[in-house]
Amino acid sequence: MIRIAKYIRGDRVIWTVAVIMSLMSFLSVYSASSNIAFSNGVSHMTSIMLKHLMYLVTGFSLMYLAHNIPYKYYGALSKILLPIAIILLGVTLAQGTTIEGANAARWLRLPFGFSFQTSSFASLVLLTYMARYLSKNAGRNLSLRESFLPLLLPLFIVCGLVLPANFSTAAIIFIIAVMLMFVGSYPIKNIVILLGSGVVMLALFILFVKAYPQVSNRVKTWEQRIDSFLSGEAEVNYQVHKAKMAIAEGGIFGVGSGKSVQKNFLPQSNSDFIYAVIVEEYGMIGGLSVLSLYLWLFIRILKVATKATSFFGSLLTVAAGSGLLIQAFVNMGVAVNVFPVTGQTLPLISAGGSSIWMTCLALGMILSVSRSYMGEEAAIRMTDEDLPENPFETELSNA
Repeated sequence: MIRIAKYIRGDRVIWTVAVIMSLMSFLSVYSASSNIAFSNGVSHMTSIMLKHLMYLVTGFSLMYLAHNIPYKYYGALSKILLPIAIILLGVTLAQGTTIEGANAARWLRLPFGFSFQTSSFASLVLLTYMARYLSKNAGRNLSLRESFLPLLLPLFIVCGLVLPANFSTAAIIFIIAVMLMFVGSYPIKNIVILLGSGVVMLALFILFVKAYPQVSNRVKTWEQRIDSFLSGEAEVNYQVHKAKMAIAEGGIFGVGSGKSVQKNFLPQSNSDFIYAVIVEEYGMIGGLSVLSLYLWLFIRILKVATKATSFFGSLLTVAAGSGLLIQAFVNMGVAVNVFPVTGQTLPLISAGGSSIWMTCLALGMILSVSRSYMGEEAAIRMTDEDLPENPFETELSNA
């Protein structure tokens, strides 16, 4: 362990939380996938767990690689990768497939039975690009006309390509982008105009789909989910009803590891609703433990953002960290019926390669930022403590 630890740099707490979550993930996914495996044969369970192990191993490899790259290079990389991400979103929207019956032009099918959710990749690339632009123009009173093409247009394009298949992801990207612009000192009046434009564009999209229903079937789904949520009748929504039953059955200490009953009835039990399965098996204690891990991660990300050695480092940390934290709180909120059903996974715990890979990559970028100031602190400690005493100072003090 000591040999491994010397290669692990950056904020050790973030590393620790990520490892704990991955261990919880393996146990939770194993339990929550048993109903899927039962319907497909015993060998399918082995396939699920081997695939999940591969996702975790490759995810942590990405994290390790990303934390070794100086964070200043991510800005330049985002400028190169943004057009690629937009093209991938367009291809996904046109040719995307469904995974295990879930709608949508959200995934691209990869070789050997794997799939990739391009919106996760595009989100991270876009927000990194925006962090770069805002840091380069820090202190300037940017006009709406001047910043529209380099800053706002990419945001509208990405959100516009994600929206038809995944409203919740598009909304999260838009909210984080607005928050990032606020932190990056983008003029408030421009942010207000951006918010108004976003609302107008969403309304136009809904009206267009209502006029031409063949374009997308998602608007009707959004309406049903919002109606059932506002009505307070969870029974109207089968998923929410089963999730609430799982949480109620969990009580304080849970029914025991692997003994969840509702996982047999919950759609996407090992991804979108895995938090409900965790609470059923480990009770309120298990649910609060998961919440505490994300809060702990939130505190450490705030520390990295405030101690970063550059403005870009701070904005990059906010951009990379906000997405996974908001996604986590939305996923848990859906399970306890605080938010309408959205289809967001629980980062680093739910099954799913795209989510694990992009979460690990985002954490690796944050760790790269933390390495920068921790390296400076180490240099200061060496200067103050580890270097030999100045002989002239010693003689002076003795005199």
